[in-house]
Amino acid sequence: MKPQLLKVHKALQQSFSIRRDVVLYFYNRWHYHPELELVHIEQGSGTQFVGDNIQNFQSGDLILIGPNLPHYWRCDEKYFQGDTNLYAQATVLHFSESIFGTFLDLPENKAIRELLLRTRKGMKLTGPENEIVKGILQDLLDEKESNPVIALLKILQTLSQNPEASELSSSDYPQEFDAHDTDRINQIYQYSLANFQQKISIEEIAEVANISPHSFCRYFKSRSRKTYSQFLLELRIGHACKLLREGKLSVAQVCYDSGFNNFANFNKYFKNLTGNSPLRYQKEYRS
Repeated sequence: MKPQLLKVHKALQQSFSIRRDVVLYFYNRWHYHPELELVHIEQGSGTQFVGDNIQNFQSGDLILIGPNLPHYWRCDEKYFQGDTNLYAQATVLHFSESIFGTFLDLPENKAIRELLLRTRKGMKLTGPENEIVKGILQDLLDEKESNPVIALLKILQTLSQNPEASELSSSDYPQEFDAHDTDRINQIYQYSLANFQQKISIEEIAEVANISPHSFCRYFKSRSRKTYSQFLLELRIGHACKLLREGKLSVAQVCYDSGFNNFANFNKYFKNLTGNSPLRYQKEYRS
């Protein structure tokens, strides 16, 4: 897809940046930048897009995004309803691969070099190492680290020893973009996220993108590596997974709340994408 190139601002005399965002909701644009990005979702839930990967995010998630890999976070709809008790919070760290110069060429840093290569696809980080990393991020925010660059190196060293990290985007996802498409892609994403619980025809979404239905199909697949129908299906199944984990609705209610009007189709598509039936998925999550 064609996201927006963003410039990451660093304070004077700093080689990387770290900040904490406390907002009503995450709703940024589909964008990319040459810096790597480490995100700790401290509070909030919704849908994240990393390259051609779509999945839910929730409080506690730790995501590492490589250079020029497009990404986008949008909170669940409940965050947009004006409830003052709901908010989203994240710590965001940006840094350049060049920050360490030739230091990473040392044989002892092979694991870190391999980690940085894997970030080209984006990584979701799980495991006990996450708590160490979150602690260092907090110390950086509190300015407790006497040498922030060494602290960043500790983060990378810790993450490089994490065997449970999973890659997100596919290896052939393009990393060269035309910024002129930014508005169109964002309109497609925003409309889809707001309306996936209802039927969305190709004619309807093509009108949103301001191109013909035939051109839209070719346009979307050439940039996302999937058809719009597959994209919409992944949105709906991701929403269904979140509802099943919450456990507030029956499986049948989850089916219809996720945009399906046929339970047999819902069950089939859910199993194709997750490997489990909706009921088994829910039981395994609760066990």
